[in-house]
Parts: sequence; C-alpha cells; structure tokens
Amino acid sequence: MMALTLAFQRKLIYFPSRGPLPPAAAVIAGAQEKSLRTSDGLELGAWYVPARGFKRNFAVLVANGNGGDRSLRAPLADALTDQGLAVLLFDYRGYGGNPGHPGQDGLARDVRAARSFLVDEAGMPAGRLIYFGESLGAAVVTELAAQEPPAGLVLRSPFTDLTSLGRLHYPFLPVELLLRDRYPLVSHLAEVRCPVTVVHGTADTIVPPEQSRAVAGVLPGTRRIEVPGAGHNDLRLLDGPEVIGAIVDLARR
Repeated sequence: MMALTLAFQRKLIYFPSRGPLPPAAAVIAGAQEKSLRTSDGLELGAWYVPARGFKRNFAVLVANGNGGDRSLRAPLADALTDQGLAVLLFDYRGYGGNPGHPGQDGLARDVRAARSFLVDEAGMPAGRLIYFGESLGAAVVTELAAQEPPAGLVLRSPFTDLTSLGRLHYPFLPVELLLRDRYPLVSHLAEVRCPVTVVHGTADTIVPPEQSRAVAGVLPGTRRIEVPGAGHNDLRLLDGPEVIGAIVDLARR
C-alpha cells in the first residue's frame, strides 16, 4: 500500500484538465493568447487580459489551485479587468494541454515564467504586481513572493504546508515519510515583505478554516477575510465580492 502511495501520490495531489482549450477571446473579451517559456525549456499556454476602462496600472498574476485549467478562472479575470486591473491566467505544466508533469519544483519554474512575462513582455513594473494564489497556488505564489516581492499577496484558502494537510486527509499513512512535494507555505511566508491578505470560507472541508487562520497569523498586519458558509470550491471564492475586493484593496493601498 505504501509503495503504491509513494509511486502514485502525485495523482492524489494534482488533478489537471488536459485540454485542448478554446481560444482566449472566445472565453474572455479582449483576452490575448500568450506563451510562457520556463527555465527548463517548456512552453506553457497563458491568457493575458488587459485592464478595461479606468486603468490602475497593476497586473494580477493568478496561480491556480490543483484542479482544472485557466478557463475555469475566466470569471475572476472578467471581474478584475472590469476593476481596472490587468490579469494573467496561465496553466502549470501538465495542465490545459501543456507539456510536462506537475511537481513542486516544476510549478515554481512555471510561476516564475508567468512573472517574467508580466515584467519583460507586458512591461508591468515589478512593484505593480499582485500575486493571487488559490489553495495549492497560494503556496506557489508565496514561495515566489519570498524571492521576487510583489506589491501585494492574496492567498485564497491557503494551507500551512502540504504535509499537515495530508495528515488530516490520510491519517492512516506516514505522510511525512512518503510525501515528495511538501509546499511549506508558512516557512516561505515568514520571509515575505509585502501586504498580505488571506481569504477563506468557514465551511471548507478540503482546507479546514483552521489551516487558513494559521497562515493569516504568521505575519503581523495580515488581513483575514472569512466568507461565511463557503466551501472550498464555492463560487464566492472564485469571483465573489470578498475575493475581488481583497485584490482591488491591495491595489488601492
């Protein structure tokens, strides 16, 4: 049993939608197809959506959770661009028709390719970036923020680290001995030096609220927003007013 878990554990962590995806403009008005090149030579699909109307001169880098693909985050991009923020949606390796296989080191490379696009190709100053990560993506952007500081960091339904979360869901396994990808979010968060907001639901059974509250307690001054009755995949945590407001508030500040 443990040998099987060790061999196939990433299938218990990552749930990619394989693609293919529809054209960007067919999903989000004004969206542009882009390609991101990672440091290990992969080409990843991405959609860049310029701000609409009043422009705040900020861009939001969206790091997805462990399931689906970027098309599922279209409502988030629509809502943010209507608020004057540019948005980059991208898929990790192995997701959305991209080559490769997901893993902690690979996702770290992927999010850096996304940041490089915003700075080097979209021309957005590094100090005008907001990183938004949902669930697993919260760990991905926190590690990035510790090395490449943004203007602000919004973590939606974050866990403290994957080992702790694994113990909750698989108490019958020696998770700390088996786990290859650990995503030590709180360790990286202690090194972050920018405003941080944590948003989570109070009825989350995948990442329990206690985990997100613990993340919010790492840095003094972190803003915490609870969405009453919201589960992990509740649409209010995709593009609801609490999520959009948290991101826009960081841009205003």
